[in-house]
Amino acid sequence: MLEETFQASRDASIELALLDNETINRVLLAVADKAVSETDSILAANARDLARMDPKNPMYDRLKLTRERIEGIAADTRNVATLPSPLGKVLKHATLPNGLDLKRVSVPFGVIGIVYEARPNVTFDVFSLCLKAGSACILKGGKDADDSNRAIVSLIKGVLGDFGINTDVITLLPATHDATGALLHANGYVDLVIPRGSKRLIDFVRQEASVPVIETGAGVCHAYFDKDGDTAKGARIINNAKTRRVSVCNALDCTLIHADRLADLPAICEPLKASNVLIYADEPALAVLGGHYPADLLRPSTEESYGTEFQAYTMAIKTVASADEAIRHIRRFGSGHSECIITEDRATADRFMAQIDAACVYHNVPTSFTDGAQFGLGAEIGISTQKLHARGPMALEEICTYKWLIEGDGQVRP
Repeated sequence: MLEETFQASRDASIELALLDNETINRVLLAVADKAVSETDSILAANARDLARMDPKNPMYDRLKLTRERIEGIAADTRNVATLPSPLGKVLKHATLPNGLDLKRVSVPFGVIGIVYEARPNVTFDVFSLCLKAGSACILKGGKDADDSNRAIVSLIKGVLGDFGINTDVITLLPATHDATGALLHANGYVDLVIPRGSKRLIDFVRQEASVPVIETGAGVCHAYFDKDGDTAKGARIINNAKTRRVSVCNALDCTLIHADRLADLPAICEPLKASNVLIYADEPALAVLGGHYPADLLRPSTEESYGTEFQAYTMAIKTVASADEAIRHIRRFGSGHSECIITEDRATADRFMAQIDAACVYHNVPTSFTDGAQFGLGAEIGISTQKLHARGPMALEEICTYKWLIEGDGQVRP
């Protein structure tokens, strides 16, 4: 049923290859301006989506748009316009003994599909990055954000039309399971699918798709407070990682603390009180926190407390006897997203950073910095937790591929 839609995206991607970078930048700036001028209509559509969701749902914060957030989205879009084009870069160049001239050059993927949930900001981010990287995008948003997504895509298509650009360079599919299935099996039309959302969504896309997939998102993030950690520094890092924005994938889920530093745990957790963070603590940590942390926000931990991406003002605490035990815990329960160690001992930090298998590993810095903009990459399309092609924040360079260009003068192979 969607074959004609997919073909239209493929055709648009071929036309897109002829657009110059200056025109692309002008389009992005116009989209940013239009987002700001049409803020009221975007917020009206978003309000319809919000009315269908329980405010207590962890996804509510991701779904919600505000004037300030739209200003931020517009700023991110303008920032992408300032970035150098990732296309046409000579990644490798060599002249062989037989005279053949070889170049490896960055090129667009072609058509990129995105499956995402209640995140209307993703609609802007994906479009700006894909356009800058020369690819058409096919979006499959969740039904929770459908009104918001449709308003945003309509706005973008209007700008594309003003520039005489094929509006099929961005396509929003129906918010149905059938549309998801069709996208995941659009072989020959879609070059790559990127899921953004819950672990359940990501697992479904990875297991179901016959189109190549880059796995992103699910973040079970840890902070290990070592026996040589600085208490004040640890309190700031853990509070920022946990409470800055709980619904995002780089938010802290579990704090590991060295048994020798349990006495410092109340001071480390003190800033969390202001955000009413619910703590699931193991027996030693629970005993130390008793009387120092609100009793109604303390619970004994269970096996299920570890390895859970809470996406809420909730955190687990586990006591460990050594850095090696912390590393083993993270290797068992982590998702390969972002992990950090808080220590003043350089050797321990180096061992932790070498042995932790994650896209981003931090020393004395919160996991909240795992973000394309924070890394200086511009807006991101997702955080890759796999190892093929791209890992960590995926921005312009990561959504390009390459091809070989070979120049000769009649040489033949013996």
